[in-house]
Order: sequence, then structure tokens, then C-alpha cells
Amino acid sequence: MIQKSRVNRAQLFALLLPGLLVFGMFTVYPIVRLFWMSLCDMRFSSMLTQPFAGLLNYRQVFGDGTFWMVFVNSVVYTLITVPGQMVIGLFIAVLLNGIKRFSVTFRVINYLPVVTSWVIASLVFRYIFNTEGLLNHFLWKVLGVTSGNIRWLDTRWSGLSVAMILGIWKGIGWNMVIFLAALQQVPKDLYEAADIDGCGAWKKFVCVTLPGIRGTILFALIELTIGGFNVFTSIKMITGGKPAHQTDTLLTWMYYKAFSTGQFGYAAALSFVMALSLGLLAIVQFRMMRSREA
Repeated sequence: MIQKSRVNRAQLFALLLPGLLVFGMFTVYPIVRLFWMSLCDMRFSSMLTQPFAGLLNYRQVFGDGTFWMVFVNSVVYTLITVPGQMVIGLFIAVLLNGIKRFSVTFRVINYLPVVTSWVIASLVFRYIFNTEGLLNHFLWKVLGVTSGNIRWLDTRWSGLSVAMILGIWKGIGWNMVIFLAALQQVPKDLYEAADIDGCGAWKKFVCVTLPGIRGTILFALIELTIGGFNVFTSIKMITGGKPAHQTDTLLTWMYYKAFSTGQFGYAAALSFVMALSLGLLAIVQFRMMRSREA
């Protein structure tokens, strides 16, 4: 019996070994290597030597005014795009959950932005909001509501606003699908009991629907928060961080420091600061949801 148990363990280990090797090579080792890079003064000029610098890169990150500016940009982007996607996506999901005809067609239409390439969508938005773009032409030449072209992409908050509009538009379909699946799992008996108690539509939504999809709301909140802090393509394609990195976010600033200035140690330290921030934020979100359930 003991011999058979040992054989089973050996077989289990043999089956897990290839996956563990791949996980170690492509996940664990890069993380460990990146952490070591964050402790070294690693630049283009020191790729071979990589002198140990301790916490110097982390001190440079926290002492950099540009870092705090791009950190605020990422926080603002997340605070606006995450609720925007969730609220609109949930609203559409509730509407689609209540209709029978053409529901599949409406789902496809609302999901199309999700499968649209970020690069293509970003280029389209840049064309629309460019100084000589479609929106300015429509406002100035067609409607005559402005006296000239507005430089939408040349200031900090207007440029970020364009990226945030794109982020909300791209994420509505994903939220719609997630919430629609959750709504279909809410027991119908609860709605029937609410009808017997004389609850209206809003009362049923607050007292039955929202508690029934609380787990999905938490899942979407965490996933979208991580995605908000990881925004890269839209910022890179629409504003490029201009003017003077005022529209940069954490990832675009990290990319600039690594591949434009060659400060790989700084970029590695920034990546761990970002990961720690996301981890702490996820813990806070979990605790908030649990306290509401209690």
C-alpha cells in the first residue's frame, strides 16, 4: 500500500514537472531577475557590470516629481474609467436581460468594441480629437459653436480625458457580458417574492439584483482596476505622453525610462512599486466587500 502511494506520488510529480519547469522559467525567474535589476544600477552603459545599488532606484522613484504626476494620472484614469465601464455595462446588461427578441444582436453590437484592436481604436480617436481632426471640423466648420480649433490632445487633462473616453467605450461590452451572465444566475424566486411584497423596479434592483451579483461586481472591480493601472496603448498612441510627460501613466513612464533613457534599474523598481500598490488596493477592495456582506 505504501509502495503504491509512492508510485502515485512519483507519477503525479512527473506529470506536474513540465508545467512547473515552464512556470519557473517564464514566471518565477523573470520576477526574481527583475527584482535583482531593481537593486542594481543597470543602464545602457552598465549592461555587463550591473553594480549593486541597494535601494537607490526606489529612492529615485519616490523622489521623482514626474513619478508622482504619472501616478496621479493613473489613479484618476482608474477612478473614472472603472466606474464608467461598470455602471454603463451593468445598465445595458439589465436591459438585455429583460428582452427576448434581438438580444443576441444587441449583445454582439455592444461587444464589438471589445474585440476592436486597441491600436486601431486609438488611432481613430486621435484622428477625431486631433487639432485638425474630425471633431474640431464639425464644431467649427459645421456647427460654428467654436471660433477655431481646440487643442484637445495638447493639454494634460483634455488629453487624458480622450484616453478615458476610449477606455470606457472599449470596456462596456466586457462588463455587459460578465454582468449579464451573473444576472441570469439570480434566482427568479427572489423577484417573485419581491413582487408579492410590492417592491418596485428600483427596490428589486437594490435589494435583489445587486446582492445577487456582489461576487461578480468584486471580480469586475479588481480586474478593471488592474487594467486601469496597466493602461498603455491608448496613451502611447493618442498623446505619446505629451506635453512634457503630463499625460503619461505608470506603464508609459516605465517604458520611457527603460527604452528611451536606458534606466532599467529605475524601471524595474517602478514595476515593483506598481505591483505593490495594486496588491494593497486589491486587499482593500476585498475587505470593503466583505465588510458590506457582514
